[in-house]
Amino acid sequence: MAFLRNLLATIVGLFIFSFLSFFFFIGIASAFETDTAPAVADNSILYLKLGGIVEERTIDDPLQDVFPNSGPKPIGLHKLLGAIDAAKEDSKIKGIYMENKYLSAGFSSLQEIRDALLDFQESGKFIIAYGEYVSEADYYLSSVADQFYLNPQGSLEFNGLSANVTFYKGLFDKLGIKPQIFRVGEFKGAVEPFIRKDLSEENRLQTAELLESVYGYYLEGVSETRNLEVDELRDIADGLKAYDAEDAVSLGLIDELKFEDQVKSELMDLVDVSDLDDLEFTLFGNYAKTVSSGYSSNKVAVIVADGAIVMGSSDEQVVAGETFAREIRKARESSSVKAIVLRINSPGGSLTASDMIWREIELTKRVKPVIASMGNVAASGGYYIAMNADTIIAQPNTITGSIGIFGMLFNFEKLLEDKMGITSDVVNTGEYSDLITVTRDLTDFEIQTIQSGVNKGYETFTSKVAEGRGMDISDVKKIAGGRVWSGLQAKELGLVDVLGDFEDAVTLAAESAGVEDDFQLRFYPKQKQFIEQIMGKLGQEASIRLFGNTSNIMTPYIETIEELSQMNGLQVRMPSEITIK
Repeated sequence: MAFLRNLLATIVGLFIFSFLSFFFFIGIASAFETDTAPAVADNSILYLKLGGIVEERTIDDPLQDVFPNSGPKPIGLHKLLGAIDAAKEDSKIKGIYMENKYLSAGFSSLQEIRDALLDFQESGKFIIAYGEYVSEADYYLSSVADQFYLNPQGSLEFNGLSANVTFYKGLFDKLGIKPQIFRVGEFKGAVEPFIRKDLSEENRLQTAELLESVYGYYLEGVSETRNLEVDELRDIADGLKAYDAEDAVSLGLIDELKFEDQVKSELMDLVDVSDLDDLEFTLFGNYAKTVSSGYSSNKVAVIVADGAIVMGSSDEQVVAGETFAREIRKARESSSVKAIVLRINSPGGSLTASDMIWREIELTKRVKPVIASMGNVAASGGYYIAMNADTIIAQPNTITGSIGIFGMLFNFEKLLEDKMGITSDVVNTGEYSDLITVTRDLTDFEIQTIQSGVNKGYETFTSKVAEGRGMDISDVKKIAGGRVWSGLQAKELGLVDVLGDFEDAVTLAAESAGVEDDFQLRFYPKQKQFIEQIMGKLGQEASIRLFGNTSNIMTPYIETIEELSQMNGLQVRMPSEITIK
């Protein structure tokens, strides 16, 4: 009886706790949702604390301080660009102070931020940069600054780019997992990590040429803003000559060595204040809340395709065919939407999902302009959904192309039986009823059948590229085969129309619709409501408490294994995940 009484008391207690917690978090949500934009003081300096991961879009995270172990706060690319652009014309903002905190971003995102900073400089306002440990990415942005200072005991990473590909064949051999691969194209390296222990010659070639294209553009940018020859910069990087802080100054990569308090003293002089307490810093995240694009009945819809392309409904981590097809369809049918910018940052994924999105673009461009804006990556399936747009705009260092296709199955028979003692048997109504199986090798006929489907998918992909780009299919196949290209290379090959940034895409979309003097941007899909974000954060924190924080050295490997579960059906993905740093 006592046991039942205690059990009942516990259940009632949990219910009351849950009930009160619900209204507690509703209260928090309401408080944040009614929060007004912060005021910007006169004589302010826009403070760009650039650390963490740059993402296409982010949400305000009021729980960042509640759960400090959740990692650095992500930086929303478009929010940052909007803040820099608004600060250029804001009389209250006197300049920018940029602090390097080891930024993690693709080179296309870096280019967009760099271009925005260069545009800001045209206002005559200052940009001062400071860093302690400065990465190659950090330096690309800070090399724009009027003055760039490094901590006397700091260091600068200026040693060129590298690409790292992780291979799993050895692991699969040990576990008894046998991949069964179907592909078209000698450059389709997305499957290589599962069947090789190193890069194929074709994959090595395309990776080397891609790196060189991206790095060459990087060096040209640094050359222009630091007044150093490209060959000189290559020599510095190849010889690791700027590793020491004093050497970095003497070589002209850094202006001076200063401590942070000395840099702030200089900022005081620039805004003409005598007391450190009078130095007004405005964090770009807060400043972005004050920026408004104004109202217009003419809308340019920006549909953001950020992540792997998969079937089904979407969350904010993937590009789901059904969801994105629906978003494009809604924009097409909306009388207020005059043009669409399809913003793509995706390595590809499901062929079927990509084709669903392609179809909606085909229908939409018949009634209103559709402009594709490529971010860091718009490869394979990412290129598939772009290729039918009226105009494709990419950054010179965008990773794109990878026009190829593959399918992949795994035979787990030896793993299950030898390592776990699990066996299976099957009863079929037909000879091939268990075609999609993970407990045996496929027969020659089954292999031939699946490969035939892959071949057909490749013909569909290349023929639609030819149609969308106005090219002969034989010319498309010469540059297809799964090979990746930089935006610069893709422009020369005819896969891309214009080299430019997101702003160029928006401008072109508005001009094509005839609303360039009166329009408002709207981003889709709409992001989750605040209460959903709250609950997601709580679930994430609970997971960390139960299982430990997986943000460690094993994270990339765990994520790769998890991604395999998303590879349903034929895949149009870029070659094996290339990490450029």
